Amino acid sequence: MHISEGVLSGPVLIAGAALAVAGTAIGLKKIDYDHIVHVAILASAFFVAALIHVNIGPSSAHLILNGIVGLLLGFSAFPAILTALLLQSIFFQYGGLTALGVNTVVMAAPAVAVHYLFLPFIGRSPRMTFIMGFLSGMAAILFSSLLLGLALWFTDENFFKTSLAVILANLPVMVIEGIVTGFCVSFLLKVYPEIISKKKANHD
Repeated sequence: MHISEGVLSGPVLIAGAALAVAGTAIGLKKIDYDHIVHVAILASAFFVAALIHVNIGPSSAHLILNGIVGLLLGFSAFPAILTALLLQSIFFQYGGLTALGVNTVVMAAPAVAVHYLFLPFIGRSPRMTFIMGFLSGMAAILFSSLLLGLALWFTDENFFKTSLAVILANLPVMVIEGIVTGFCVSFLLKVYPEIISKKKANHD
């Protein structure tokens, strides 16, 4: 899901950087002192998830967890994901510094989207909570794949087949992320419901 350096065109990189700066600025304003720990923990989970690769045919994929990050953080997912991607770029050469803005938007914008789409339905019933969690995880990967594909396509229309391949390659990840997110949200609602109820009460 990381776009490497030297792939995207200048205008796409600039647009991605501008959107990432705007999203991060909004996210930082929405972080209060009580939620700093939550942001740090979820950023760490996002960072670690990318290190766990699963072989799918001749290629491999990894968990992203931007669905659960978005559900619990809203716009604060932008600074959390930006920080994790920056560290991944520095320590493991995932993506690159020039593509950092685009990679942040590709993963953080869908996180914010699922926050607004699915959080209001979390907690209505155990079944509804799991279903909404599942849809959050799946939709976040789907939206990220589409954004990544668009970034490639806007760089060069010849990347259309590559964009389609990226989306298809992430189909198994969508299902896995959906299941993981569904179970995580259901578990959190049982053991730490405040993390969700407070976010719903202060729904951005």
